[in-house]
Amino acid sequence: MAAGPTGVVLAALGVLSVCAACSSGPVAEGEAGGEAEWAEPWDGAVFRPPSALGSVGVVRDPGTPRPGREEAGDLPVLLWWSPGLFPHFPGDSELIECARGACVASRDRRLQRDSRTRALLFYGTDFRASDAPLPRLAHQSWALLHEESPLNNFLLSHGPGIRLFNLTSTFSRHSDYPLSLQWLPGTGYLRRPAPPLQERAEWRRRGYAPLLYLQSHCDVPADRDRYVRELMRYIPVDSYGKCLQNRELPTARLQDTATATTEDPELLAFLSRYKFHLALENAICNDYMTEKLWRPMHLGAVPVYRGSPSVRDWMPNNHSIILIDDFESPQKLAEFIDFLDKNDEEYMKYLAYKQPGGITNQFLLDSLKHREWGVNDPLLPNYLNGFECFICDHELARLDAEKAHAASPGDIPVPKPHIAQPSHMDCPMPTPGFGSVEEIPENDRFLWPYIEKSRTYSCATVQ
Repeated sequence: MAAGPTGVVLAALGVLSVCAACSSGPVAEGEAGGEAEWAEPWDGAVFRPPSALGSVGVVRDPGTPRPGREEAGDLPVLLWWSPGLFPHFPGDSELIECARGACVASRDRRLQRDSRTRALLFYGTDFRASDAPLPRLAHQSWALLHEESPLNNFLLSHGPGIRLFNLTSTFSRHSDYPLSLQWLPGTGYLRRPAPPLQERAEWRRRGYAPLLYLQSHCDVPADRDRYVRELMRYIPVDSYGKCLQNRELPTARLQDTATATTEDPELLAFLSRYKFHLALENAICNDYMTEKLWRPMHLGAVPVYRGSPSVRDWMPNNHSIILIDDFESPQKLAEFIDFLDKNDEEYMKYLAYKQPGGITNQFLLDSLKHREWGVNDPLLPNYLNGFECFICDHELARLDAEKAHAASPGDIPVPKPHIAQPSHMDCPMPTPGFGSVEEIPENDRFLWPYIEKSRTYSCATVQ
């Protein structure tokens, strides 16, 4: 058994598989200050989507003591319920030290009914009524981590589905622990210089289209292929991947669909040839923005975007993307793209954010500066560990409130439970990507509205 406070905690809980090493020490104190802090040159070679195995540094609140041996066994337990997700390695349990104090994080389901287990953490993609820990215990919070869209689990887009949880971490800014900018490391990522227009003009002369489409997941709630198919009638589109494919990527390695969402240097070099990228998310949800939006901007291309209706709130300035829904038809959109393709001065206005002082959206700058987690940042926790500490601090505060009520029940009311709201997964019913439902043939595969309706049964089962 591990020595020190960690070993005492785990021994007290009866956990057999132990990680002896605690998390790394605290980060340096002080806040990042303004755009300059985020505008360092971007090293694309080290960028990866947030990892569950990153080191975590936490600044403890002043005067917060570290747990001693005599109190280690009384720490609240956070139980990760999803079998494939536990942001610690190796072992099944780990002592975590957060701003308000310490907790034990575990994935050992034997602790589910333990009185010290104060919160169960679920990964949304894996959440199923058949695997829910029922009956639900009154003293336990349910916490949801779900950075993905409803494509992965439409149950969570229903009011009854999201209200099963007390605390959430989703793409929505209204979530308790928001992940809206999960695919944006910082402004340095946006300010990478764009390729010279002369280079792109040469690729156009070699037969490349002005517009790129790269998708291999075709049957999605946003029904994006239906719109792109109609757009192709009015402007050339080079379509790679498995959806509406009309061209092959140049190498077998790039043709591997696993490469398409990465920062692979060979892939980025190829995608940089295009002035415009069709950037259509797999679902329409407020604040749901992925690499489909940010990667073209990183490469100096103009995203032709459909996805988050609130996307303007997050853009570096008010003239950096083309919104599909601003145009009355695919034909009108094609005419505008063709105009920009032939007018370099107008086109370059969409890349002004790459110039010094070009990022003028203070909301974006403040959101990057104040978020508690980082994207591949060794000085900040990744969002998995950050959310874990957020839950730990919440449960410690809830314990204090319960103790205060027990000491003075006449003066201090019972703490009210915190309940998640539909705005934490703000996704309307899917609609066709082009045209109306009435115009879709009976044999069409666009079944998402009917699949979405069927999820209400799962919600009722858990409730």
